[in-house]
Amino acid sequence: MHRSHRSNRSIKSRIFNIFTALLLALCIAVSPIAAVPVYAAAPAPSHIDAVLLLDVSNSMNKSDRNKIASEAMKMFIDMLATQGDKVGIVAYTDKVQREKALLQISTAADKQDLKDFIDGLDRGAYTDIAVGVEEAVKVLQNGSDPAHEPMIVMLADGNNDLNESSGRTQSQSDQELNDAVEVAKKNGYPIYTIGLNADGKLNKQILADLSDKTGGKAFATDSADDLPQILSEIFASHLKLKVVPVQSITANGSYQEVTVNVPNASVLEANISIMSSQPVTAKLADPSGNSVPIPSADVLLSKSKTYSLIKLLSPQQGDWKLQVKGVAKDKIDINLVFNYDLELKIDPLSSASYKKGDKIDIASHLFSNGTQVTLSNLYQNMNAVLLATDVDTGAVEEIPLDNSGDVFKGTFEVKESHNYELKVRAEEQSFYRESDTVKISAKTGTAGTGSTGTGAAAANGELAGPAASSKALYFIIGGVLLLLAAGIALWLLWKKSTHGFAGQMVVEVRDGNTGEKTYPQYKKLNGFRGKFTLHQLLQLAPELKESEKLVFTPGKNDRLLLRSGEGISIERSGRAADASRGLELKSGDRISVSLHSVDKTILIEYLV
Repeated sequence: MHRSHRSNRSIKSRIFNIFTALLLALCIAVSPIAAVPVYAAAPAPSHIDAVLLLDVSNSMNKSDRNKIASEAMKMFIDMLATQGDKVGIVAYTDKVQREKALLQISTAADKQDLKDFIDGLDRGAYTDIAVGVEEAVKVLQNGSDPAHEPMIVMLADGNNDLNESSGRTQSQSDQELNDAVEVAKKNGYPIYTIGLNADGKLNKQILADLSDKTGGKAFATDSADDLPQILSEIFASHLKLKVVPVQSITANGSYQEVTVNVPNASVLEANISIMSSQPVTAKLADPSGNSVPIPSADVLLSKSKTYSLIKLLSPQQGDWKLQVKGVAKDKIDINLVFNYDLELKIDPLSSASYKKGDKIDIASHLFSNGTQVTLSNLYQNMNAVLLATDVDTGAVEEIPLDNSGDVFKGTFEVKESHNYELKVRAEEQSFYRESDTVKISAKTGTAGTGSTGTGAAAANGELAGPAASSKALYFIIGGVLLLLAAGIALWLLWKKSTHGFAGQMVVEVRDGNTGEKTYPQYKKLNGFRGKFTLHQLLQLAPELKESEKLVFTPGKNDRLLLRSGEGISIERSGRAADASRGLELKSGDRISVSLHSVDKTILIEYLV
C-alpha cells in the first residue's frame, strides 16, 4: 500500500513538472519580448555506449595474421572509464557470427568479460557489411542509455563477398545498408570506420560514406600495426580529447625514463598506453618523487599481448616519471589520453534578437561537475575562439577571445540583417571543448538591443489593447491545455519505452542429445531499457537465434512480462505455460524454454 502511494505521488509530481515546463515554454513563445536563452547546470561527464563491429571473415587471416585488430579493440575497452560506460560487440561475415548485447561496465571483471568474448571469436566465409551495420544499430536501439554518448566502431578489410547460393543480391545488401545508416543518422549514432587495406583492394569510399553520413570519422591503413593508434584516436575524438604522443623509444634492456605531464587538476583519468611487440615492465613516480606501485588503489594496469595500459585515477597535477624496460631493440610507443570533467558554456545573452550594427558582448566559462571553474591558469593555458556562422550565407567568422582571466570573452558585431549561430571552441594540447550553439536573429523587423547588446526588445513600451489581451489569454489557456495533453501522452510513451529492469536471471543451457548442462550464468538486467529478447540475454549466439521470439518487458512491482512467438514451448514449474498473450514472472519463478531447431532447452530463474 505504501509503495502504491509513493508511486502515485511520483506520477503526480512528474505531471506537475511537465505542466510547469509547458506553461513556461508557452509563455515564452507568446511573449512579445524576445526569448532569452536559459542554461541548465552542466551534467556529469558523459559516458559512452559503444558497439564494436568486427569483420571476422576468413580474409582477415591474411590481412591481420597476428590478430592486432582484437588487441586494438581490447585496448579501446581498457581505455574506457572504470564504471558507467557500456560496450556491445557484433562479429559478422555474411551473417551475424556472434554478438554481445551492451554490457554496463561496473568492475574490472566486466571489462575482462568483454575482452574474453573478443578472444573467443572465430572466422567465417563471405562478407556482407549491411548485416553487421544493421545489427550494430539494433544493439544500440535495444540497450543504449539516452544520457550516454552512443557510437559504433567498425573494422573491415574489404568489400562485400556475398554467398551466391543464398540468393542475396548486392542491391539488396545496398538497400539494407542505406536503411541502417538512415536509422543510425536519425538516432545520432556516429559510425567510426577503420579500413584495413592489406591487399590494396579496400573500397575506402564505402566506409567513408558510412562515417560522413552519420557524423563519425573514417580511417584507413595498410598495416594492422596502426590499429591501436587509430582506436586511441577514435576514443579521444568521440570525447573531444586529443592523443598526446609522449615518446617513442628503442628498448635497451634497462629502464628508460619518460615524463608524463598532467596539465591541471581537472583530469579525471590519465590513460598511458604502452605499445610494443615484446613484454614490457614499468615503474612510476608521482610529481613529488614518491614511488607509486603499479597497480594500486589509484593506478590500474591492463596488459595484453601487444600493449600495457596504465590508468591514473584523478592524478596529481605535475610531472610524473614513467620508467619502462623492454626487450633490447624493441620499439616502444607511448601515448597519453586524458579524460576531463569539463564542459564549456556561453553565458546567457540579454536577448535573441538584434539589429545590424549591434555589438554583442560574449562571455564563456568552463564548468566542472556543474560548478563554474574559476582557476585562471586553466583558461590561460587554452586558446579560445568564437565561431560566428552567418546562416543566410554560410560564412564563418572566427574571432579570438581574451583568456587573461577566469573567462573567455570578446565582442561580436552584427554585420548584416541575417540569422547567426554562435559557438565557442577552446582547446589546449590534450583536449578541446565546444559550447552548445546559440542562435540569434538580426532580420529586418526584429527588435534591436542597442550597440552594447543590453537594450530591451520592446523599446517603445506600448501594450496591446483589452481585446488583444483577451484573445491572447484564450490562446494561452487553449495552448496550455493542448500542450499539457500532448506532454502527458509523450511522457507516458517515453516512460513505457525506457522503463528499466531490476534483478538478474540465472541461465543454463541443456543439450537435448547429451543431457549436459552449461554452468549457470548470472545475467544482470539493469543494462536493458524498454524490452529485451532472450536472444540478447544469451549474448546472441547464432545457433540460438530461435530465442529472438521471446521478448521481456518490465511489469509492475519489479515483475517481468514474457511474450513468445509461435513454435516456442515454455514450461513453468513443470507445467506448460502460454506466453503468447503475456506471462508474468515474479522473483523466484523458474521457466524452461525448448528450442526445437537445435534441440536445446534454456533454463531460466528470475531473481530480484
